[in-house]
Amino acid sequence: MNVVVCVKQIPDPAVPGELDPQTHWLKREGKLILDDSDAYGVEMALQLATAAGGGDVTLVSMAPNGETSGLRTALAMGAANAILVSDESLKGSDALSTAKVLAAAIKRANPDLVITATEATDGYTGTVPEQVAALLGLPSITFAKKIETADGKVKVERQTEAGYDEVEAPLPAVVSVTAGVVEPRYPSFKGIMAAKSKPVDTLTVADLGLEGQVGAANARQEIISVTPAEERQAGEIIEDDGEGFQKIVAFLESKKVI
Repeated sequence: MNVVVCVKQIPDPAVPGELDPQTHWLKREGKLILDDSDAYGVEMALQLATAAGGGDVTLVSMAPNGETSGLRTALAMGAANAILVSDESLKGSDALSTAKVLAAAIKRANPDLVITATEATDGYTGTVPEQVAALLGLPSITFAKKIETADGKVKVERQTEAGYDEVEAPLPAVVSVTAGVVEPRYPSFKGIMAAKSKPVDTLTVADLGLEGQVGAANARQEIISVTPAEERQAGEIIEDDGEGFQKIVAFLESKKVI
């Protein structure tokens, strides 16, 4: 079974992010790391390939400046190869443009299954997996907490507020996974060394035939302004003088909690 995993390389979340003062875009200069949410998809893909008796796991990513640091982490986990789309004209791309790029790159890999995270931790739109599926004309299953493949189908336990639904779709399909789907492995020293020589096919927008269709000029959304979140205010402290419970009840009533 050949599985494609869409992975995003993001600025290290441990370091305060910077925004471009003119465009309000997140600066993505320097080293980027593998988004934690995508590590679950990589691990799930590796386990599915093994359970199927073999196959390759291919990574697909879009990142500036030919950056591969995050990809090398996923390759060290065990993925076989990667496709990176890096092009100056991609700056300012919205979610749909991103989906167009990923879908075009995925077609080159001709996978049996496409796995994505539910959403990226630096964007949180949660729309790209569905857009990729629509562009590829494939069935889509979201919020997967368990995945199995057999007899040309993918079977998923889809997480819901009330538990989970059992969902089935024919392959190929696009499945987005939650953080609880598996526990990602740590890259071994052997895997880290092997990752250095694994192939990363770097493509441009022209290679994908998407000239004039992506980037800021074609974005359907724009960041007008950015305002810092308000600081959390100190709560009210109630000292119990024997009637403290009445003050708490009154407070809850004022907030329409009771």
